Amino acid sequence: MSVKIIIPMPLKQYADKKDSFEINANTVGEALRKLTEEHRELRNHLYSEDGNLRSFVNIYVNDEDVRYLDKEKTTVKEGDTISIVPSIAGGVTSNEELLKINLSNDEIRRYSRHLIMPEVGVEGQRKLKAGSVLMIGAGGLGSPTGLYLTAAGVGRIGIVDFDTVDESNLQRQVLYSTDQIGKSKLEMARERLHALNPYVKIDTYQTQLSSENALEIFKGFDVVVDGTDNFQTRYLVNDACILTGIPNVYGSIFRFEGQASVFGLEDGPCYRCLYPEPPPPGLVPSCAEGGVFGVLPGIVGSIQANEVIKILTGIGELLKGRLLLFDALKMTFRELKLRRNPECPVCGDNPTQKKLIDYEQFCGVESTWSDYKRDADYEVEVEELKKQLDGGNKPFILDVREEHEYNIANLGGRLIPLRELPSRINELDSSKEIVVYCKMGGRSQQAVEFLKGAGFRKVKNLVGGIDRWAEKIDSSMPRY
Repeated sequence: MSVKIIIPMPLKQYADKKDSFEINANTVGEALRKLTEEHRELRNHLYSEDGNLRSFVNIYVNDEDVRYLDKEKTTVKEGDTISIVPSIAGGVTSNEELLKINLSNDEIRRYSRHLIMPEVGVEGQRKLKAGSVLMIGAGGLGSPTGLYLTAAGVGRIGIVDFDTVDESNLQRQVLYSTDQIGKSKLEMARERLHALNPYVKIDTYQTQLSSENALEIFKGFDVVVDGTDNFQTRYLVNDACILTGIPNVYGSIFRFEGQASVFGLEDGPCYRCLYPEPPPPGLVPSCAEGGVFGVLPGIVGSIQANEVIKILTGIGELLKGRLLLFDALKMTFRELKLRRNPECPVCGDNPTQKKLIDYEQFCGVESTWSDYKRDADYEVEVEELKKQLDGGNKPFILDVREEHEYNIANLGGRLIPLRELPSRINELDSSKEIVVYCKMGGRSQQAVEFLKGAGFRKVKNLVGGIDRWAEKIDSSMPRY
């Protein structure tokens, strides 16, 4: 039987940059085995060392999750599509209360295009005015979500963020402008949203969301919008929403692809039902390392805003139990069914996790790298490397970024992308001192761990990568 296997954007680099393959197979397991035999680098991302599918990679046949079919033994027929889906980080107001919420003449003019739609009308606009939404993050996803929810007239919007505006944000974070670089995102977002609609109350939380403050911050909000960019915060948001009974409008983006769903609704799945465990640190690159198409967060963030408005007004069919996949290059939307896992530790029939946990530990953020911190030779600062390069004792420089990044800016040395390092390790001399770098230190950290495990003893990670080199050593070097 010939079946089509669709490769998601994060994994294309391990599959000859192709987005799909036609493979003859009778079961899901057979199809994946043949695929990974032809593309061995892909196997590590799909299977653990014990040969089982990784828990943070979901497999669908057409629109059905194989975990609820016959898993890898699920049979396939001619023309079936197998999708690999890896991890990429409303309240109800009573009628009596709604009657107390009045729309001024100015608001009636402002929201007139809503009011003349029978599906929304005056009652729906009152529900929006009575509603409250908490946005986690004011970046790529938070920008369009915040703009459209404010324009729609949501009565209260809370924003959690602790970052400042960076020049690299402006390619996609449309809340900000060039003259705001270096300023607080929260303050700039509040000014922009207030200027858009002075009838909306904007509350800001200049803090990093944590297990200690999440439940307190979530209190009083009807909906939470997940605009996070890391797995530890994503799992924290999910669990806090389940514990507080607040719907979680989820969105994620990577390069040209995005995902969206709504978690935490009655009898519906949560994020942990989709991805029970996070991927190991560094296996899934962040947008800072992998890049993101500028308009993509605008599209996915607008979808999130759409779902929030539907939740608050009670109209339409929500993305409950459905995962929406968007491919900007192909301009296609696909939809996969999601099911609530009755054994989910957070939202299952008998939940075992009834409080927030240490999410950095859960996601393995410190993982094995903390072991190398006890070794004085595990890293080198950019200032020290500069001294070595200027002196006579120059180390071997290894760049583990991609070629297109190397062409933007580099420190010279040998370019071996991280994904190619296992097959090209013979190009390195273990007797020489090696300094490994990438953009910001994440991929080079993985490379050092790998090389240490392969017997290299004189290998160091450049702290902060080429980005810190450009910041501290060579201001003429472009930063990306």
